[in-house]
Amino acid sequence: MAELSQVELQNLRHLIGMHDTSYQKLNTYASQCVDPQIKQMFTKAAQESLNTKQKLLTFLN
Repeated sequence: MAELSQVELQNLRHLIGMHDTSYQKLNTYASQCVDPQIKQMFTKAAQESLNTKQKLLTFLN
């Protein structure tokens, strides 16, 4: 794989940070939900954010 430029690396780090923040917030929202359907929606969205973060992290290896 080709080396990442500085701009690409900064963008990648920004995206990883955004997905990590989304994951944390969505987990917090899920933990505060009473309605099981809404809780499930937040939990699923949190997992998707975590999965995307993990995929993006592979570009740093």
